[in-house]
Amino acid sequence: MIKVLVVEDSPTIQELITYILNSDEKIEVIGVVNNGEKAIKFINQNKPDIITMDISMPIMDGFEATRRIMETNPIPIIVISGLFDSDDIDRTFKAIEAGAVSVIEKPQGIDHNDFYKISQNITDTVKLMSEVKVVKRKAHYKNTKLNLSRASKPKDVFYDLKIAAIGVSTGGPPVLQSLFSKLPSDIKIPILVVQHISPGFLNGLIDWLSKFTEYPIHIASQGEKALPGHIYFAPDGFHMGIRNNAQIFLNKGEKENGLRPSVSYLFRSVAKYYGKNSMAILLTGMGKDGAQELKLLKDKDAITVAQDKKTCVVYGMPGEAIKLDAAKYILSPEKIAELFTKI
Repeated sequence: MIKVLVVEDSPTIQELITYILNSDEKIEVIGVVNNGEKAIKFINQNKPDIITMDISMPIMDGFEATRRIMETNPIPIIVISGLFDSDDIDRTFKAIEAGAVSVIEKPQGIDHNDFYKISQNITDTVKLMSEVKVVKRKAHYKNTKLNLSRASKPKDVFYDLKIAAIGVSTGGPPVLQSLFSKLPSDIKIPILVVQHISPGFLNGLIDWLSKFTEYPIHIASQGEKALPGHIYFAPDGFHMGIRNNAQIFLNKGEKENGLRPSVSYLFRSVAKYYGKNSMAILLTGMGKDGAQELKLLKDKDAITVAQDKKTCVVYGMPGEAIKLDAAKYILSPEKIAELFTKI
């Protein structure tokens, strides 16, 4: 049984989340508390496998509780947040920065149209995230010098790059924050990103990430031209690709690897139109989305990068790519930013 602590100040939502979780035969709610201070006291006496964390609560909010738990007694934390409060969304991503592993939408009630879908997402996420091995978060990534000679050998460190593509899933927001905040100040290519995230949270993620970089960040639109020095995210529910004239295209085709947007879809289009003039980066995340396509890009002599195991929240996607020998470089987020500078 997966033992869950529910942290939520609304009695109605407490009951709803408890009902949803206990309805799954593999999950057991072992505690319910109404603020972050009580959550910390609870885990000092009990050992839940995972915590669902509200953000807006009296006495101690979800961000502060997440920060303290991850600094002292790390346990996987899923933020269950409302979508319509900008302050909540901001604190949600601060909690992700502090070490929460995922964010999902709050249930709206049994009679809500999307109740079953949201409930299924909550139970699926709890089961998946309970297996994540989390570590104390006091220390940030070490800023170690990149040694290109130890990476798989590029013939030269100077490339005629036209585009960069990034695929990322579970644990992605703080990794993107680390990467974007350290990018060099003169990037002359567009960067396209597929981030798997619960529907409704993408705008909040972009607003939060925009605080850490000088580069404009957008949700991609159908047919727009990807501009140098701009970052584009695939919108909720759409695959994103790019043509050789830098025109972005979106579609609602079949899911790939159970996902839409899919990293595989983006990487294939980059391989088709840009080949060796591209850079593709596969970051933390569950599953194998993008792994085979990273190998396709490597075979076309693109620069291919996988995040190293030590800095991944979940090693699934980059780990699968590494098994396929798809990555020329295996690096931490800070070293990936330095690689942009080197090439």
